Amino acid sequence: MRTRRTTTGSTGLYLATGIAAFLFLVPFYLIVRNALSTDAEITGENWKFFPTDIQWGNFTELFDDPTVPFGQSLWNSAVVGVLHTLGTLLVCSLAGYGLARIPYRHANKIFYAVLVTLMVPTAVTFVPSFVLVSSLGWVSTLRGLVIPGLFSGFTCFLFRQYFLGFPRELEEAARVDGLGYWGAYWRIVVPNSLNFFAAIATITFISGWNAFLWPLVIGQDQQAWTVQVALSSYMTNQTVNFHLIFMATAVSILPLVFVFLFLQRWLVQGVAQTGIKG
Repeated sequence: MRTRRTTTGSTGLYLATGIAAFLFLVPFYLIVRNALSTDAEITGENWKFFPTDIQWGNFTELFDDPTVPFGQSLWNSAVVGVLHTLGTLLVCSLAGYGLARIPYRHANKIFYAVLVTLMVPTAVTFVPSFVLVSSLGWVSTLRGLVIPGLFSGFTCFLFRQYFLGFPRELEEAARVDGLGYWGAYWRIVVPNSLNFFAAIATITFISGWNAFLWPLVIGQDQQAWTVQVALSSYMTNQTVNFHLIFMATAVSILPLVFVFLFLQRWLVQGVAQTGIKG
């Protein structure tokens, strides 16, 4: 009886997992299918599982379009994503380590102030941030796209919680060898926290790659567009280039797929090691 219940439970679990996987993959199928179709096939009444005549030329048209520098936009997004990820890891990990380890009587007050920033809507700080960036002459530059978003209160919070659970014995042994806080952080903490750093890096890169509103305002020059801004340019009040939208979408998600597949093991381990502690 117990064996039958176990078998039934396993079958139900696999069935639910299969349905969830199918629903998850449907949007990707639609993206690929429409990316290789004509606008008439995409909007036509007679639906076909796959286009009769695969339009491989859509890929060439995407990069040859003189009105949208899609190749440059991909490069900009890659540079912004990498710099944003590296900068956020450095700034937020140092802030989190300082709040978790360096004795300071106002450390808790600073930590609570960081948490308060999580409750402030982005729209409230958007205009002041743009005025500051504009006054510095950073409009349509990588500095304007990257630097304002380097610090994240939530990422700082995650690093602090992780470092609170990091074995103090390793750091104490480092101090016996003459290392200070910086030496302990760089030589002991970071090498032993690569799983968590990889998890935060994955989330941060995906967030930076998918950012739209800030790059839209700052990247006023076409040469400073990111891939999300370039995608939006295919849909205007006059025309909608469906085949280019879907082809651009298919191309733009490939880096995210590769990043996720490469770092998924560290992502799961890093999230499991967060250890939300007070």
